[in-house]
Amino acid sequence: MLLQFRMKNYKSFAEEAFFSMEAAPKQKGLDYSLGITKFKKRTIKSLSSSVIYGPNASGKSNVIGAMDTLRSIVLRGHIRNTEEQGSPNPAAESLELIPNNTLTSAQPVEFGITFMENNLLVGYEIVLDIGSFLDYKHNRKIIRETLCINESVIFNRGEELEVGNLNVIGEYLSPSVDSNMGGINQIAKGSLNPEELFLMNGFKLLYSQELVKMISGWFANKFMVICRADSLQLIKRFSDPQKPTLYIEKTTNQAAELFGINSNAVGYVTGDDDSGAKLCSIFKDEENRKITIMAAEMFESYGTIRFVTIFPLVIKAILTGSTLIVDEFDVSIHPMALMNIINIFHNDDINVHHAQLIFNTHNPIFLNSNLLRRDEIKFVERDDDTHLSVLYALSDFGTTGDKGVRMHDDYMQHYFVSEYGAIKDIDFTPIFEEIMNRESEAEQ
Repeated sequence: MLLQFRMKNYKSFAEEAFFSMEAAPKQKGLDYSLGITKFKKRTIKSLSSSVIYGPNASGKSNVIGAMDTLRSIVLRGHIRNTEEQGSPNPAAESLELIPNNTLTSAQPVEFGITFMENNLLVGYEIVLDIGSFLDYKHNRKIIRETLCINESVIFNRGEELEVGNLNVIGEYLSPSVDSNMGGINQIAKGSLNPEELFLMNGFKLLYSQELVKMISGWFANKFMVICRADSLQLIKRFSDPQKPTLYIEKTTNQAAELFGINSNAVGYVTGDDDSGAKLCSIFKDEENRKITIMAAEMFESYGTIRFVTIFPLVIKAILTGSTLIVDEFDVSIHPMALMNIINIFHNDDINVHHAQLIFNTHNPIFLNSNLLRRDEIKFVERDDDTHLSVLYALSDFGTTGDKGVRMHDDYMQHYFVSEYGAIKDIDFTPIFEEIMNRESEAEQ
């Protein structure tokens, strides 16, 4: 369950930006869209959904890209570029693409994340020196790395490594830690690599494989970040490697029938290559043998393919309590289908594991006080002069004063008259007038 994400100096976000999935204080209404978790002597209220608005090129996709980049860095355990190519988020592979390109001098890149898993509150932060934009020859190093569990510092890595109170994670510690704490600490301090995450290397080997397995498992399986969701394939990293080569999901077919596909079954075919699991139409010939045809060759609607491709990820999120984050989730998919999916995440009887859905969009239909809370609606705006992005929530406006936003306001109407920002007045008329003038002059 994601609670907070923080970034600084990531592409258009030169300044620090916070993305919160915790309920804002004093927000009332739509309480069924909250996940309630008891932590120590307080209650954590997590949002079940969040939608990000903003004009084109404002930085909406950069928010999701930053999450994907942190995920990639944690799972590979270092800040060197990965040899894998072809990611829909190139910055996750080539870190020289991360820093803001308007900065006149190199500034650190910062990521921070807080989430709940296995009844533990996990906080992890890294501050990276990766040079300036496109400086791929820079000698990279980790400036700071901090892990907190249940608000207690487990380790803090700066110029030196400081190990905190490990009693908080006693049940996760390796057996040798208690008997040789001093020696292990010395080994850990002497084995730091400037480009490698201590969490995924020294801490894992010396202190707690179990805790790191739990944390990396959350990043790998429950932090489901999908950049550029226009892909026609189910992203392989979220498919089940234990499935047979050909498998047909009953639930996927049920969703397909509701979407209007009822002439044949749909399923996924996995191969030995790295191309991922492909969505196919499944037929049977006269000898009752299964024949697969790529869905793109059978379905009339691109939106239908996208829906049936992504729908298994929705199911997985609900069943496992994952956070599903999709760049432009709503492209080519009917708004009523998407609104129903949002309602599924808000349904306390179905979403019993506190799954979350986050996506960006241009569609104003979700600006509805009966569908989303004010703290679930986020905006990204980019300054025309500095070209820098800022991130804020509708709940940041408060409820009083000239700019106050009240519970049952018409969010859509106020958005289109630019009361919330994050919208541009676009007029292509001058361009076409100039074209027509040139054509007229050429004819004379």
